[in-house]
Amino acid sequence: MEYTEVETFYFEDDGSIPNNPDIPVLFYPAALKDKASQIENFFNENNWGNSWMNGIFDFHHYHSNTHEVIGVVKGSARLMIGGENGKQFEVTVGDVLVLPAGTGHKRLDSSPDFKVAGAYPDGMEYNTNTGKSEERPYALDEIKSVPLAKQDPVFGTDGPLLKKWGIK
Repeated sequence: MEYTEVETFYFEDDGSIPNNPDIPVLFYPAALKDKASQIENFFNENNWGNSWMNGIFDFHHYHSNTHEVIGVVKGSARLMIGGENGKQFEVTVGDVLVLPAGTGHKRLDSSPDFKVAGAYPDGMEYNTNTGKSEERPYALDEIKSVPLAKQDPVFGTDGPLLKKWGIK
């Protein structure tokens, strides 16, 4: 199964949140709308592990040592992706975002029942950075060394991530 309605977004380093200069954020609107309760399973079956279900922090943060996928299981929210100068996303049940290492993200507001599933390629452990100046020296190098994912978190070997990230 191939999904082609993916949107791509690039975000520049804003001096606090580095974002990722080489690979884009991917947004899959309503990709799993009819299968929202199974989002975490889709991620795990496609080798995106170390998964969790919860909300999204209400402060800017990023992971310098791994990429992350987030899928909306319940409710809706307004997210800021890419740091203060980034882009606001309205997300709802079944939407999926793939965030390359270094990409800032924050929940601006949400419905009371908002819940997401998150996961990481190959079950990578993740760190949490908040844009402090002391993080930058190691974070910038670390972001560049994160390997590309081998599979799309939703569609496996047939998914758009492979093409959009220059893997296939």
